[in-house]
Amino acid sequence: MLIDSHCHLDFPDFAGELDAVMARAQAVGVARIVTISTRLKRHAEVLAIAERFADVYCSVGTHPHYAHEELDVSTEELIARTQHPKVVAIGEAGLDYHYNFGPREAQMQGLRNHIAAARATGLPLVIHSRDADTDMAAVLTEEIGKGAFPAVLHCYTGGPDLAQRAVALGLYVSFTGILTFKKSEDLRAIARSLPADRILIETDAPYLAPGPHRGKRNEPAYVVETARVLAQARGVSLEDIARQTSQNFFQLFSKVPHRAAAAA
Repeated sequence: MLIDSHCHLDFPDFAGELDAVMARAQAVGVARIVTISTRLKRHAEVLAIAERFADVYCSVGTHPHYAHEELDVSTEELIARTQHPKVVAIGEAGLDYHYNFGPREAQMQGLRNHIAAARATGLPLVIHSRDADTDMAAVLTEEIGKGAFPAVLHCYTGGPDLAQRAVALGLYVSFTGILTFKKSEDLRAIARSLPADRILIETDAPYLAPGPHRGKRNEPAYVVETARVLAQARGVSLEDIARQTSQNFFQLFSKVPHRAAAAA
């Protein structure tokens, strides 16, 4: 079993192809997929996909790129939307200092609101962090101090210090196809160093297709390539990585049943 813990099936890149995309994922053993919310005002589209496919689940939240557009989204509204059985996570929310599409103050406010929702519901927070290691480590440390909450640093590209800090705080770290790129030896070293029970894999599709498919649209089936390179980096078999990352997924995304629910 493999699991794509983070992708964006509602993006236009997949329009009209979802049945084929899902069939290819199932053919290589991808048993669960979480399609991630980026804007609350588009959450109905994300949820509709999760309802359509038995093995697909979703999150609810606002990406830091759009934090300034959805500052009116309250913690209470996020919590209310988690009542749906297919909503299994909060986010993605976080800090992106690479593009700075959203003002940093808005990003931080959004992140803290999402943390509060994760703490209240016990659902994992999906964290986006890019070029913001110092501030992210600080806010996570501060917020964990107020009360624990489950979370994953998705699409990890930060340095070793943030990864180790996250693990020390009880969080998870997830890797994408970036792990497979030739110039990602530093990232593979981080992946090698982390505890086995704290690592996840994802595609972040339609972005970041792994090495064999680089330059093409990414899709959930390609998570096997990231799993393969992660296994090589850690000196274990692909089967071991598939089993470990799936076990970790169900531990973190505890609302997702081990057996698929019937499609709505």
